[in-house]
Amino acid sequence: MQESGTTDLHLNGFPSLLQTLITHRAGLIKAAARITGCYSRAEDVVQDAYLRVSGMQVDTLPFNARLNYMFRIVRNLAIDHYRKQSMEQKYFVSDDNDLNAAPQLSNPESINVDRQTLGSVNDALLQLPERTRYAFIMYRVHGKQQKDIAAELGVSPTLVNFMIRDALVHCKNSLGTQLH
Repeated sequence: MQESGTTDLHLNGFPSLLQTLITHRAGLIKAAARITGCYSRAEDVVQDAYLRVSGMQVDTLPFNARLNYMFRIVRNLAIDHYRKQSMEQKYFVSDDNDLNAAPQLSNPESINVDRQTLGSVNDALLQLPERTRYAFIMYRVHGKQQKDIAAELGVSPTLVNFMIRDALVHCKNSLGTQLH
């Protein structure tokens, strides 16, 4: 079953979704690249979509529905890929950065500057209301989630977010006035 030199994609059980993916591959890659931020990762996403669609037998959908469905699959896979990448970057350190990096040795001057900065941040935190200071320290130092801090303090997570933001701004302002 050949049509003017091209293979009919309905042979060997290729569903119409697969044909839609192949026909609109470039547009699907562009859509995935907008989410993943990388063309090669976007190609991986479209390849994953191909693997997902290759087993489907959905020939009854109209063309627009097939195209929308393919874009939805690619979008969802791209978001999943982006989340996975973000999680890996957050929790895993690249071996390339660690193996060849020289250890950072602190000299007495940098140690002194770091101690002074830490003391200034501590002084700034002591100027804040107790709840705001607690929320900031629990979130930024101990890594507690804002919703958990809100439950402990008996306030809304939005208020905790504002308290953390206000504390950060106060610390930055305190450090800024000391530098000038």
